[in-house]
Amino acid sequence: MPHMSLHTPVGDITLFESEAAIVALDWGWVPRQDPSPLLQTARDQLEAYFDGALTAFDLPLVPTGTAYCRQVWQALQAIPYGETRSYRDIAERAGGSARSVGQANGRNPVPLIIPCHRVVAANHLGGYSGGDGLPTKRWLLELESPSRTLL
Repeated sequence: MPHMSLHTPVGDITLFESEAAIVALDWGWVPRQDPSPLLQTARDQLEAYFDGALTAFDLPLVPTGTAYCRQVWQALQAIPYGETRSYRDIAERAGGSARSVGQANGRNPVPLIIPCHRVVAANHLGGYSGGDGLPTKRWLLELESPSRTLL
């Protein structure tokens, strides 16, 4: 499976491709690289995102998960750059409960590109399982909206 690792401001990540689509983004570095043109495009878009020059990714994604998880992930992709939605907001759009949305967020195989960091609890940031956890979520939200006051 083609894959490529890169250094980012939130830690090392590795992108994985299958059948001409991004299927996963994992935290960490894979020593042996197997890049492809799509992975190089994804790298370029991620670098532009971290530079503040890209507000929407344009990559083919095929995340693997249950039908419900895929509905939640689709709802996450509709959250505009620099904005957040509550777990309840996503549940109203995708079905289920705030808790089930949180569980689907935790199973997101393509974090950053599918922006699960943009989902917050009603009165606090909620959780985040990527990178260093909440410090990573806070950093991503501040990147996207530096004037926002975070809970």
